[in-house]
Amino acid sequence: MTVLRGITWEHPRGYDCQVASAKEYARLTGVEVQWEFRSLQAFADEPIDRLAARYDLLVIDHPHVPLAAAAGWLAPLDGVGFDDQLAALESDSVGPSHATYAHAGHQYGLATDSATQVAVHRPDLLADPPRDWEQVLALADEGRVLWPAKPIDAWSSLCTIAANRGTPVGARPGEFLSDEDAAPVLELLHRLTERVPEWCLQANPIEVAEALAAESNEPWAYAPLLYGYTNYSRPRFRPHRLKYVDIPAGPRGVAGSQLGGAGVAVSASASDVDAARAYAFWVASPTVQSGVYYDAGGQPGYAASWDDDRLNEDSWDFFRGTRATLEGAWVRPRTTGFIEFQDTVSPWVTATLRGELTDEELLRRAGELAERLLQEEDQ
Repeated sequence: MTVLRGITWEHPRGYDCQVASAKEYARLTGVEVQWEFRSLQAFADEPIDRLAARYDLLVIDHPHVPLAAAAGWLAPLDGVGFDDQLAALESDSVGPSHATYAHAGHQYGLATDSATQVAVHRPDLLADPPRDWEQVLALADEGRVLWPAKPIDAWSSLCTIAANRGTPVGARPGEFLSDEDAAPVLELLHRLTERVPEWCLQANPIEVAEALAAESNEPWAYAPLLYGYTNYSRPRFRPHRLKYVDIPAGPRGVAGSQLGGAGVAVSASASDVDAARAYAFWVASPTVQSGVYYDAGGQPGYAASWDDDRLNEDSWDFFRGTRATLEGAWVRPRTTGFIEFQDTVSPWVTATLRGELTDEELLRRAGELAERLLQEEDQ
């Protein structure tokens, strides 16, 4: 019996869906996939080379792909007997999700989980959510807004707001943001920070969603920028359901939100590379994504599922309600140095929002680092 090992991340959206899918796959094929998980923080931080050495299948964040592909840690998925399926998935991509797992002419992952920063509200407490940033700040003045701003999430919000203004981070090789472009971005982040609870500077999207969905006497009813989780929109997942919607409109409407999500990849040193590839394509297929994968808590990655009536009815129109934001999402620079840049700058962003660094010091440090790490062009 073929046994594969997989590593994903710790949440029903990352783990439960893969376990349930693997159980069905074993029933159909006799191939067993044993899934393990790591924390959400480790999902963003843990080096891919260590994971690829221990596991056959990896659920990864797309910015890791350029470095992992260039280093030979991942097995390509094209040219090995699955090209028809790959072409179908490419044509079914939601926004740029599928393409972010490609590098240097090869495909190294499948976008089995598509996500971007969106907004969320409690309809029983707030029937009509804010549509623009002035409305967000006015609601925050009433103490009704939460926002995840631990380092990686504060960084993500900075990137989203910058891209929405038409001045994305790293738009020019070797550059972070000009002082002129950064000023309105940081001003908005400071204004938001001043109006949300202090604990938000240590919170991630899951913690904010949990706070919004809980039985509580708190007035919190809305968050403007956080990665969406269909789980919180489904019946009976938490005491209260949340409704996810497009981000507050800025200069480019709802375009520019930083693309997140996750994809399934195959280790180049897998015990059975062909078997691992077969599972990856199976779990990315529309029937599985819209069936056992979603039903076990997964957040599908491709348009066939995002258009599915049953899934939208079950998730309070999560997919249709955030689709415009995802279609206009911003993709982080495709350079091998970007992950190191992101990991280094993220804590500086939160420190700046805490008043521990000045805006000028943040821009100086990030600019110097960009000169070293963001020079390489996309391939």
